[in-house]
Amino acid sequence: MIGLKAVYWLLGGYLALLALRGLRDAGNPRRYGTGLFWGLLALLLFAAEHMPVRAVGGCVVVLALLAGFGGLRSGRYDESSDEDKHRDASRFGNRLFWPVLTIPAVTLLGTLVAKHLTFNGEPLFDSANTATLTSLALACALALAAASVLTRQMPGVAVEQSRRLVDAIGWAALLPLLLATLGSVFEASGVGNAVADIVRRVIPVDNAFLVVAAYAVGMAVFTIIMGNAFAAFPVMTAGIALPLLVQQHGAEPASLAAIGMLSGYCGTLMTPMAANFNLVPAALLELKDPYGVIRAQWRTGAALLLCNIALMYLIVFR
Repeated sequence: MIGLKAVYWLLGGYLALLALRGLRDAGNPRRYGTGLFWGLLALLLFAAEHMPVRAVGGCVVVLALLAGFGGLRSGRYDESSDEDKHRDASRFGNRLFWPVLTIPAVTLLGTLVAKHLTFNGEPLFDSANTATLTSLALACALALAAASVLTRQMPGVAVEQSRRLVDAIGWAALLPLLLATLGSVFEASGVGNAVADIVRRVIPVDNAFLVVAAYAVGMAVFTIIMGNAFAAFPVMTAGIALPLLVQQHGAEPASLAAIGMLSGYCGTLMTPMAANFNLVPAALLELKDPYGVIRAQWRTGAALLLCNIALMYLIVFR
């Protein structure tokens, strides 16, 4: 059976390659810190469940120190010349997108048919709940193989180029995973109940429109604080959407959750905490203003949030 453990090992192997290549990169002024950072992450993915809790905590502290005190830097990478890049782009054309498109296609297919796949009479995936993540990992591996066949280059070339991007992003590459996990921690600790209590005290909860506005705005504001709508979703949905809109006002859960996530994404457009979306592009494009992306799109986010409030009120009670 294929399970999350295989995904962890696959990701750990990739991070271990990043660590080894980073340590050998003499052009990186922080090569030991960079290699140690990715190496510790690989170690946690390989063996965290077998390590003492204090050892795992120590690794996390070291990771935080390396990220906080500038232990990660970009180095020197094997890159093709501009002429080679233009030549390859003309040669392959839109076929370059084929390997990338296999990722969503294989992930969706694996998610939909996971429960029907068997091997020697046993389910191929160990759990239907983890089929999407497992399918995504397999899709990435297939995309790498497809890209290697298409370009007739070794997979190591893709690893080297991805190392360049990962080093440019740095520790911020971990933010989506960490913030989404933090949302689950907040919900388990009762933050959702606290939010519901505050809403009941501030607004009349018998007014469906005001509750809808509180949910949509709360999703956006919590996303601005956390930097990730996935972190805001379990807290705001458990605190406002389910008890006040679904149970009290009879809202339709599917459309409510969908528009609620869109409201959270409006907050993503407005916050530097969403580093992967707003700060990393500015760094990669070498913009003079590190917050230029946010300045260009926050008005769009605010307008979309107002539209989401109206759509939510008109759709979820039908």
